Amino acid sequence: MTFMQTLPLITHTSFDKTIAWRKGIRISVEEFLADVNHLAELLPTSKHILNVCKDRYHFSVGLAAAIISNKVSVLPPTHTPEMLRQLQTFSPDVFCLYDNDDCDIALPRLHYPTMPKHHAAKFSVPRVNAQQLVAIVFTSGSTGQPNPHLKRWGSLVQNVQAQAKRLGLSASNEYSIVGTIPPQHMYGFESTVLLPWQTGNALSSAQPFYSADICSEMQSIPAPRILASTPLHLRLLLDSELKVAGPALLLSATAPLSYALATKVESILKAPLIEIYGSTETGQIATRRTTDGDSWQLLPQIKLTPHGSEQVLAEGGHVEVATVLNDIIALTKPGFFLLHGRTQDLINIAGKRSSLTNLNHHLNTIDGVIDGAFFMPDELSHDHVTRLSACVVAPNLTATQLLAILRTKIDPVFLPRPLLFLENLPRNATGKLPREELKKLFEASINKDFSYAQSQESP
Repeated sequence: MTFMQTLPLITHTSFDKTIAWRKGIRISVEEFLADVNHLAELLPTSKHILNVCKDRYHFSVGLAAAIISNKVSVLPPTHTPEMLRQLQTFSPDVFCLYDNDDCDIALPRLHYPTMPKHHAAKFSVPRVNAQQLVAIVFTSGSTGQPNPHLKRWGSLVQNVQAQAKRLGLSASNEYSIVGTIPPQHMYGFESTVLLPWQTGNALSSAQPFYSADICSEMQSIPAPRILASTPLHLRLLLDSELKVAGPALLLSATAPLSYALATKVESILKAPLIEIYGSTETGQIATRRTTDGDSWQLLPQIKLTPHGSEQVLAEGGHVEVATVLNDIIALTKPGFFLLHGRTQDLINIAGKRSSLTNLNHHLNTIDGVIDGAFFMPDELSHDHVTRLSACVVAPNLTATQLLAILRTKIDPVFLPRPLLFLENLPRNATGKLPREELKKLFEASINKDFSYAQSQESP
């Protein structure tokens, strides 16, 4: 894209089209643009904005107001005091836009305003320079300092337009898109905000987490519906046995989906399920229909090339800077690849290799296991043997039963020691398990704060 090229903020073809649904109420493009212009007039002069609005429509208006004001939305992975301190170091002028009354973020703040009643006024759809920096997303670096990744408007548009083409979305379909993931997360940012903006479709303002809330939101919006979710939410939704208003399409990301779960989801919800592969650094770069096989198909113009002995580089298309992927990838035919887990998940015990992804897959396919995850602790000292452990939610299984089944699926050297039985795992809003949370559980088990089973298999 050329430096001076401009692209529309949204691609809806008329001011009367629906751009969002909020609590069952339709919001038109005209109302959205009026809200965006009103909020833009209230924004401080600061360049950087931390948009923590929980209502997806509020987040969307905040993002658009920042873009037309030439401000940059910063999207850190957490809002802990330490992360906020580091964020202020990176951008001292950052201020916070919020909509929840209990927000206690220690930054200059602006509460999302009560919007005035707008009289009919045909606002023009803003056009944005393709090179404009609109967002900075952060990943945690090896030193604990957040690493910034710049997102320019042209690349983001190219990204979601490629996704839309792969999914067969267009303005003529008028889909309503519900997301169980926050809009601040890269997957939620792309698939539940930018995707409806750039396809003329409508977003749902809700961020349902519990199965009953997902069902309620799906029921409150018109068909055809898309549910953008995660393996955790999909599994809990099926386990609830609640009736879901028919989705036309299901999306999943943040963790690999098993063939068994994908098959069950498609059978019960009667809609195709598409997985999205990507990262904070690259955005989405590939998709697959899990029930069709293990192979992933790259989005147009994206290329993967070998880098070193076990890594690959992603480049081309919307990926502005060649990026090393942190996954073990086997390149197959042009445009396709297989995914074998994350490089940091690799485990070598007694000369035998596996990955946490592989072990987690086998653990979670056991009947009676609601949720589970392996964890490889840091080396304690030269005087202690570091033990592979696991946390599991399996109220109807004993440790002896579970370990006996695991022994038939994995090499005995990888049996967990200890095996922690919990009521639930400390997953975040995207269904991920932060390593630090697992580390706390392991350390608590060492101190006998949890009851746990110890495998008797010799390492």
